[in-house]
Order: sequence, then structure tokens, then C-alpha cells
Amino acid sequence: MRLVAGCALILQSVAVLRIGLPSTQVPIPYLAMVTAVLLMGGLWTPVIGTLTAVIGFARAVLHRGDPLASVLVATMGVALALLGPGAWSVDAYLFGWKRVDLRVRTNGPKRGGGSDD
Repeated sequence: MRLVAGCALILQSVAVLRIGLPSTQVPIPYLAMVTAVLLMGGLWTPVIGTLTAVIGFARAVLHRGDPLASVLVATMGVALALLGPGAWSVDAYLFGWKRVDLRVRTNGPKRGGGSDD
């Protein structure tokens, strides 16, 4: 997911730079490309995923054309910010891979609604 979101972000940035922008908006595609490289590597994933979401939503609102690709990139950024980088990432190498194990509840009401005779 990181690779797909990063590649889409880079392709969108290259397309925006080829069209040409006003001088006030030129740093945004370069920021998006740096964000995409960090996202693909899995470095600072919660922060970079959030930044990807912000860039995607901003592109969906501010740019002309079809916003669906930008909305998709923004949604993937939110998902990556919430899920984390995964096992094959720089974050996992530097800080360790976090794994959440869910326990089965042993006490409490039984499910099914039937009576036990």
C-alpha cells in the first residue's frame, strides 16, 4: 500500500509540474515527492501518512480535473497513518515492528442467545 500510494503521489506531482504552476504553488509538488519517497520507505509513517492525506485532499479540492485519484491517495494516506508501516519498513527496522494480539474473552455472556440446559 505504501508503494502504490507513493508512486501515485509522485506521478501526480510530475503531471502537475509538467503543466506549470504559478510561482506560489511550485513547492507543493516537490513536498509531495519528498513525502512519497518517505512513505515508500516507511519512515515516520504516521506523520507522513497524515501529510499524504492532507496533500491528497488539497489536490482534490484545489486542482481542476478528476479528483478521484487524489481522493484515493488521501484515503490511502489515512489508512497508512492508522495502520502503521508494516514489517518491511525503515520504522520497523529502527523501532521494531509492533504487533497487536487480540485475546479471546473467556468470561462474560455467551453468544447465541440460547439457553444451556
